[in-house]
Amino acid sequence: MRQTSAVAVLTGSGVSAESGIPTFRGGGDSLWKRYDPRELATPEAFSRDPRLVWEWYLWRRSLVVGAEPNPAHLALAEMEGFFSSFTLITQNVDGLHERAGSRNVLELHGNILRSRCTAEGEISEPRRQEVPPRCRRCGDLLRPDVVWFGEMLPEGPVRAAFEASSSCGVFFSVGTSSLVYPAAALPEEARASGAILVEINPEETPLTRRADFSFRESASVVLPELVKRLRAQGDY
Repeated sequence: MRQTSAVAVLTGSGVSAESGIPTFRGGGDSLWKRYDPRELATPEAFSRDPRLVWEWYLWRRSLVVGAEPNPAHLALAEMEGFFSSFTLITQNVDGLHERAGSRNVLELHGNILRSRCTAEGEISEPRRQEVPPRCRRCGDLLRPDVVWFGEMLPEGPVRAAFEASSSCGVFFSVGTSSLVYPAAALPEEARASGAILVEINPEETPLTRRADFSFRESASVVLPELVKRLRAQGDY
């Protein structure tokens, strides 16, 4: 890492799980157990029952608001200051990277704390406290600003993610299953361009055998130690 000026990091739900945010199929006495998430996270579900979808997302928002960035989030925010080019690409929608202090974040799946107008496609605030909420500007329904099943990822962040992956010297895959595309293609893009590939995940994934370094440990353990060593050995 001391020999490169460009680092790219891809994070998945494993990073946020350490802050107490359940993965997409988590348990608990909630809508998770009573409904199939795929029946609540699709455009069809929203058209069928926008109130139910919003009640589910408001519950999920309450989990996010009550969570705090963990040592992995904080370590990545500090690591950003070590390199002239540092891109943090996340599949998470909780905004914890930004709250930890990370600045250059590409949100591939959106942000659950934002709302988007279904008519205008713009980020908007609700005009009053109501469920489902309506756009303050035009009065049409708002929806969570996240990517639902069956929808395309936002073109701009995806393009920027591939550009960062193809131009970095070291690429990290952290807390992600390496199963969901197109994000799962980013490590291969980096590797094909000559980057060192590092995986941090307690479980083995399809990426493990192709990684140059693979740490079978949680991100909140590995990343702070890595930052500590970088700080001790460099002029950071």
